[in-house]
Amino acid sequence: MFAMQKNGQLLDSAVPLALNTEESQIMHVDLNSCFATIEQQAHPHLRGKSLGVTNRITPHCCMIALSYEAKVQGAKVGMRYDEVKALIPDLIVLETDPPKYHHAYEKLMAIMKSYSPHVVMKSIDEGVIDFHGTRESVNTRPLEEIGHEIKARLRQDLGCWMKCNIGISTNRFLAKLAAGFDKPDGLTVLDHKNLHEKYATLELTDLPGIAHRFEARLNKRGIMTPIDFLNAPLITLRRNVFESIIGVHWHQRLRGYEVDDVETNLGIVGKQFVLDVKTIDERDLKKRLSYLCYTAARKLRHNEMRARGVYVYLSFHGGGGWYKRHLFPKPFFSDRSVYENAMLLFDQRPRDRMIQMMSITCYHLSPLDGESTQLELFRDLNKEEHITETMDEINEAFGIPTIMMATALGAHGIVKQKIPFGSTKYFELLCKRA
Repeated sequence: MFAMQKNGQLLDSAVPLALNTEESQIMHVDLNSCFATIEQQAHPHLRGKSLGVTNRITPHCCMIALSYEAKVQGAKVGMRYDEVKALIPDLIVLETDPPKYHHAYEKLMAIMKSYSPHVVMKSIDEGVIDFHGTRESVNTRPLEEIGHEIKARLRQDLGCWMKCNIGISTNRFLAKLAAGFDKPDGLTVLDHKNLHEKYATLELTDLPGIAHRFEARLNKRGIMTPIDFLNAPLITLRRNVFESIIGVHWHQRLRGYEVDDVETNLGIVGKQFVLDVKTIDERDLKKRLSYLCYTAARKLRHNEMRARGVYVYLSFHGGGGWYKRHLFPKPFFSDRSVYENAMLLFDQRPRDRMIQMMSITCYHLSPLDGESTQLELFRDLNKEEHITETMDEINEAFGIPTIMMATALGAHGIVKQKIPFGSTKYFELLCKRA
């Protein structure tokens, strides 16, 4: 018999859990080379050419998206512009265009939600459809047929150049893994019938969630391949590899059982910026920091959160860095309060070093309405909340930034907004600015 937790999860057993033989009802949809493909769709003359997309074009900027034409020549997302240019001399590079990507995101989400109310967008370019509860009356066709229909609708609604990979399985992990096969424009069903066959073609780091640190842990226990991972005893994973309930989750996840249908809590909110100028001028630095604080505060309120902690980090031209953090007694959320708290830390920096990058992070978050707002002797927080809410409403109505702190004036357009990954909530906020 299996040893069980109170919530029904396996603890230890010498008998491996059987593969999940239930009908596959989870679909993972992943737009191929999302930003680059959208740009090629919008600009037909770029189709078939090596294209890179970055947040801001500089010699050392990072490629956040690459067309497949660039990828087949060895370029990888995350490489610097100069590195890719040396590899592909005729590379074309564009800066990100958030409204364009937001349009594609909304179209993709609308298509997915037309099949099930249980849709979760995992990032800007990928989402999960849970078909449970819809198969008897609404979606009675095979999911492979529905998957091909989604591909056709994507081309119809966004254009002939748009492609996506689709993975279908019994849980979110295997559906995402399946969506990685046969790129671009593939569709793969991964279940108990072909699971061993597909695992045999992969490396451990091909599995979602297994990076080099976990790979090293597994290798230490003689687990060198996904097949070894699948066949590893539960007790080995729980006690010797992961040393926690995480080992039980992996034992279940690899076999097609759902353990990832959970919501995660927001832990931090922040913004960083590589300076466009080399300066130690106080006014220029404060202007840029002020705009970072303005952005961080907007993100806080968009997520309906307030913070108590501020972390300021600076990296210096020529190497090295400096940081300072502080946990304040009262929570904050407004542009002014984030800026004032950050400045208390920023003013303690070394004054003789030229700053190359600055970042501001708010932490120790709590719900914006999670506690009653108390009046202080010299500062009416209720009044500040009403003023901030009014400013947000004006910015929503007339465009961002209609109203902002005077200290940040002139930084809008200099501190360009980066396209975020893994955060659809902030992406939606960002597109309101454009």
